[in-house]
Parts: sequence; C-alpha cells; structure tokens
Amino acid sequence: MFHASRRTFIAAIAAGGLTASLAACGGSADAGSGSADGASSGSGGSGTIRVGYSQLGAESGWRTANTESVKANLSKDKGFDLTFVDAQQKQENQIKALRDFVAQDVDVIAFSPVVETGWDDVLKEIKDAGIPVVLVDRTVDTKVSDPYVTHIGSDFKAEGTKAGEWVKQNAPQAKIFELQGTLGSGAQVDREEGFDGVVGSQVIGKASGNFTRAEGRTATEAALQAYPDMTMIFTHNDDMGLGAVEAIEAAGKKPGTDIQIVSVDAVRDGLKALVDKKFNYVVECNPAFGDQLAELIKKVHAGDSVPKETVVEETTFDQTITQAQVDARPY
Repeated sequence: MFHASRRTFIAAIAAGGLTASLAACGGSADAGSGSADGASSGSGGSGTIRVGYSQLGAESGWRTANTESVKANLSKDKGFDLTFVDAQQKQENQIKALRDFVAQDVDVIAFSPVVETGWDDVLKEIKDAGIPVVLVDRTVDTKVSDPYVTHIGSDFKAEGTKAGEWVKQNAPQAKIFELQGTLGSGAQVDREEGFDGVVGSQVIGKASGNFTRAEGRTATEAALQAYPDMTMIFTHNDDMGLGAVEAIEAAGKKPGTDIQIVSVDAVRDGLKALVDKKFNYVVECNPAFGDQLAELIKKVHAGDSVPKETVVEETTFDQTITQAQVDARPY
C-alpha cells in the first residue's frame, strides 16, 4: 500500500532497529484553518505524518463534534501535518479533495464518505499511487480490491437494531414514521436495515431529512399530513429529530407523548430533548474517537498490522438521564 520509497525506508528502520521520532511542532489543532475552500494545512516537519483528511460536511452537531475530535488529535504537536477539507456533503468535492491529496503525495489519506458508492475510480488512483487509506465513520461499496487498510467507526446496523429492540419492548403497537438520513450513506442504509429488521412491520412511511435539522422539520411536516395516525418517529440522527420536535409542536402536538421519538447520536442537544421528555430513547453514536484514529494512522504509516474494523464503544439512554449527566458529556 506504500510508495516504493516508503517501503524501503520502513524496511531500513526495521533492519536497523531504529525508531522514527514524531516532531512536536506546537500550535493548536485548528492552526491554518479558515481558508475559502475549507482546507487547512500544516507546514510539515521532519518525522511528521502527512495526512489528507476529507470530512463529508458539517450537517449536524455530531459531525461538528467528530471534526473537533479529529483536528484535536491529528495536530502538529502530536506529530501530524494535517490537510483538512470539508466536502460540504457533496461527493464531487470529496473526490476532488482525494485527488488533491494524491497530487500532494501525502503519507495517509483518511475520509468519511458522503455515500457508499461512486468511489471506484478515485480509490483505484489512490491505490496506484501507493497511499494507504483509512475509512472513518462511514463505509464504501466498491469493486476495487483492498481499497482501504482499515475502517474505524460505529456499527450502524447495531444502532438501528438497538432502537428497534427498545420499540419492540416499549411500544409494540406504535405506528412509525422513519426519518432517514442521506440516502445511500452507510449510516442511512445500515440503521434502516437494523431497525426494520426488528420492527419493520410497524413502519408506515419513510422520507429523508438528509441528517439536517431543517430538512428533518420539513420531512416531518409532510409526514404529519400524510400519516395522521403515526404515533412514533424513528430518526436516524438527533438533528433531524430536533427538527421533528419543531414540526410536531407547530402542529399543536406534544413530542414525546403524542408522538414518541427514538433517535440515534446522543449529542448534547439530543440528550437535552431526552431530559425534557421530548425524545423517548437515544442510541449513542460516539463521535469522539479522534485519539483512536490517530493511533491507527500511526500504525498504518509504520506498516504495522491493524484490524480491518475498529468499532467505537457506545451506549444507550432513556428518560432517566439527568441534566447533570448531559452537562458532563464532552459533546
């Protein structure tokens, strides 16, 4: 997966019993950010690992927390030279960023794909360039063999299953509207599969809110008209669920009571809705795994063996959660 020169360098280190040191360059995780195209780059120093990272966007509180965790842990003082690009939820922007990373000859490419398909050409180009890929959060569906070294993120299907099991135990007669994430994304596909595998027979309608609060509200407004008998919303993330709360209240109904809400994410705003009894159950999708990502990238760059999949540890929350617990959380 490495350039020939990198393979030679790593072999020389191993043969000589030497270790490469990471340079402490100082500066904050956000140093150099804020350019017009959404990219930021460090200066790079001896021993640093040059990482090109394409984040899919900033569509939700979860994504913002994830970006903060990534930047904090792939910082100069921790031995990284990070070039970070926000794709603004557009696949064409991500593909351009990935090709730019190849042109820059970075050491490792990491990205969170907007959708699962459509990556064959660029992944083949990256593979031909000998640059290892780390997939973050979401996954890809590609014909390219061995397109990435490792993936770190949540088990989205398990999240959907956990939500479905709670409904099965607590609201077996619920008539459910499913508020889907970005269609074709790993999170949307797998959460839907997990949830519907448990209580799919109770789902009376579905629509995408594209993981945003505004579109979640719009989709819920339409659903309230189309499915007047619905008693529950399963939302693929908290931001869409918060938009649903706004739509339900605007319609003169009480979220959490007239229409129950089961969500995935567990960002602070979502858990506050749980404290306020506007949400009924939340499955955690932990965004703060930048430290684990950093360690994986170091091992990948060194040529060490890494697991093909690293699943982030997560939990669930119900209305017994307190405001003090919410305030104590890092995101």
